[in-house]
Amino acid sequence: MRQIILDTETTGLEPKEGHRIIEIGGVELINRRRTGQTFHCYLNPERKVDEGALKVHGLSNEFLSDKPRFVEIVEEFLAFIKEAELVIHNAPFDVGFLDHELNLLGSQWGKVSLYCQVLDTLALARQRHPGQKNSLDALCKRYGVDNSRRDLHGALLDAEILAGVYLAMTGGQASLSLRGYGSEDIQSQPEGGKYRPVPVKRSPLKVVRANEEERLAHQECLAAIDKVSGGACLWRQLESPD
Repeated sequence: MRQIILDTETTGLEPKEGHRIIEIGGVELINRRRTGQTFHCYLNPERKVDEGALKVHGLSNEFLSDKPRFVEIVEEFLAFIKEAELVIHNAPFDVGFLDHELNLLGSQWGKVSLYCQVLDTLALARQRHPGQKNSLDALCKRYGVDNSRRDLHGALLDAEILAGVYLAMTGGQASLSLRGYGSEDIQSQPEGGKYRPVPVKRSPLKVVRANEEERLAHQECLAAIDKVSGGACLWRQLESPD
């Protein structure tokens, strides 16, 4: 499965009022692992940034004045997200702005839904934690994801943080190695950084089967997970005869 964790920053809140995208950040995951591939760019919106938005992301008109326009990066961006699943926090906001930018270039570009599927992590969080705060910062605190660098919003930084939140919220994986694949990840090494070889000649591993009481407790646990996740317990789906 290929997923792109995506975030944008904008000049304001409403594309219908002429507001534009000024930053795009994307992080690629394949089979729930970070590949090291990212997409990031700042954009010249060809209009002024609202004061309220400036306080959120700190991207000034002067800083953006020499950056490329959306039309200059659209092909590269669409190639990056094509046939992936976009994972976005409050997806209607970002997708609405992306669709607006594509529409400004002409109807032949279509909408984001033409290129990929979209998963809204805000909707997912509200389903799993009804009645609670589900902002990105609140979810970081709930799942133990480090957001200490988030003094101001930034598209790539927020995409990286959301990747950690998404993995924790959907699979219990709270840490996201920034080293990508490989055996260099210090978290995977024993104390001292040295691997202990397994002897070739060794006794067969003892297989301990679950008794009936343990099996029933396991089924009760899966039923609870299935209820909380709205029927998204993968273990139960794999056990299903269908």
